Amino acid sequence: LYALSDNIGCMSPANVKYVLKHNPEISADRVEIAPNSIELVDSHPLTEEERTGILNKYNLPTDKPIFIYGGNLGVPQGIPFLIECLNANKDRKDCHFVVVGGGTYYNRLNNWYQAERPTSVSVLKKLPKDDYDALARACNVGLVFLDYRFEIPNYPSRLLPYLENKMPVIACTDPNCDTGTIAQENNYGIWAPSNNVKAFGLAVDEMLRRDIKSMGQNGYEFLKNNYLVENTYNQIVKHIR
Repeated sequence: LYALSDNIGCMSPANVKYVLKHNPEISADRVEIAPNSIELVDSHPLTEEERTGILNKYNLPTDKPIFIYGGNLGVPQGIPFLIECLNANKDRKDCHFVVVGGGTYYNRLNNWYQAERPTSVSVLKKLPKDDYDALARACNVGLVFLDYRFEIPNYPSRLLPYLENKMPVIACTDPNCDTGTIAQENNYGIWAPSNNVKAFGLAVDEMLRRDIKSMGQNGYEFLKNNYLVENTYNQIVKHIR
C-alpha cells in the first residue's frame, strides 16, 4: 500500500517519523500529518445550575475539580496502571476522578472500586453519547491513558472531545507517543509516563496549581486550528485540486 500511495497521512509528527524510519524507501514529501478530526458543535457554556444538576445526577462533588477518563477500558489503555494511579490517589480531598466506559477490563476496574470504595473516585458504566457529552462538559480535566509497552506512536481520538469541551489534559502514555508532548508544548496539558504512579500524582498536583480554565481555552484554540474536519479535508483535497 505504501508503494502504491501518492500521499500518506499520519496522526501526528511522531507517526510521520515512525513511517519514514521504518520505510526508508518512501520519499519524505509523500508523508504528512492528516489527523483524526471532528466537526465542532456550537453549545453554550453550562451555567452553574446546569453543571450542578449534571454532577448531582451521577453523585459527583460540585465543589472541586473533576478529572474524567471516558472511553474504552481495554488492553491498549493500560487499565491495570490506571487502577494503580487511582488507588494511590483514592483519598484526595482536592479533586475527584470519574471513569466512564466499558471494555474487557471494566470488571477488573469495577471490582477494585467495589472493594476499596475510594472517596475521590467514581466508576460509571458506558453512557449513551448524549449523556456522556453532557457529563464531559461538566468536568474540568481530561485523562488519557495508553499502555507503556507501545512501540508505535498512537494518537488517541479521545483527546478531541476533551479539547472540544475546553478541558486541559493529563496524558499518561509510552515515550513513543507525542500526545503529551504536543499538549505541553501548546500549554494545554501535562505528560506523565504510563509506568510511573508517582509521576501521575505529581501531574495532578501540577494541574491543580495551574490555571485550568486558561489551559482549556488553549486546547480549544489548538483544536480549532488543527483538528477540525475542514483542516484535515483541506490537507487531503489539496492533492487532487
